[in-house]
Order: sequence, then structure tokens, then C-alpha cells
Amino acid sequence: MSGFAATRAHEGVWEGVYTHINAQAEIEDRHLARVICEFPAHGETVYRQHIRFTWDDGRVRSDVFEGIERDGALWYDTATFHGRSWETEDGLILLNLQRKDDPGAHFFEIIAMGETGEHRARTWHWFKDGKLFRRTLCDEVRISRNVQAVV
Repeated sequence: MSGFAATRAHEGVWEGVYTHINAQAEIEDRHLARVICEFPAHGETVYRQHIRFTWDDGRVRSDVFEGIERDGALWYDTATFHGRSWETEDGLILLNLQRKDDPGAHFFEIIAMGETGEHRARTWHWFKDGKLFRRTLCDEVRISRNVQAVV
């Protein structure tokens, strides 16, 4: 994988809270997340993310998605979305993802990491048929840089 210094800086295990709010800023959902970001050394996949969401009522959802490098971006194609991510000169990671599980819906994501590299914030801006309908706020803390110990 050439480049992608900002993306590579996120390697490790992150834990945090995801809060979904509607267009009126009312909380729709809140749950815990554990995210593992890794960069396989071999094969077409250059980025892999394991994610586990846990709700207070005991529900758990786990997913894995992979990115391949093409045209200066990372491209994703999963059961629920497809799209790409890229980096800004300032180290922000931007994503534009089309939802497969909700026709007409897509979201833009911005990922920003604090100067110490131990805290990050992610914001998702959800649109459907051209209209904003949700935002997601993700506040995460890196709990390990050692992916191999937890994967």
C-alpha cells in the first residue's frame, strides 16, 4: 500500500460510543463499538476493519470489511455499502459510502485523530434522496496498537 499515512496511523484497537441523532438533533440510538484496524501484508486487501457493536439490551452485531487500493483511494464493497476513502493534506480521512441496505441513502464520514494519536472522532452525515436525515457521532479511544494480540 503506497502512501495513506493518515489511514495507517489508525492501526490498532479502538473502543468508544456511537450516537445516532436525527435531523432535529434527537438521539435515535447509542451503542458501544470496538473497532480493529489492520493492514494485511499480502494480497489485494490493503485495509481490513473488524467492528463489533454492543447495545445495552444485549444485542451484538459484528462485521468485517476490506479495502483495496485504486486510483489514490481505498475502495470498499460490502453487503451493506460500497464507496471509497481518501486523505486530506491535513491528515483527515474522508469517506463517501452508498448504502446497499437502504436504497437512496448514503453518508459522508470524516475521521479526525487528536495530536497524541490515542483519541479520534468520527462524524457521519447521512442523506437520503438528497435530504439530511441523520448524523452519527463516534468518540473513540485507542486501547492497543498491537492488532495481532487481539485479532
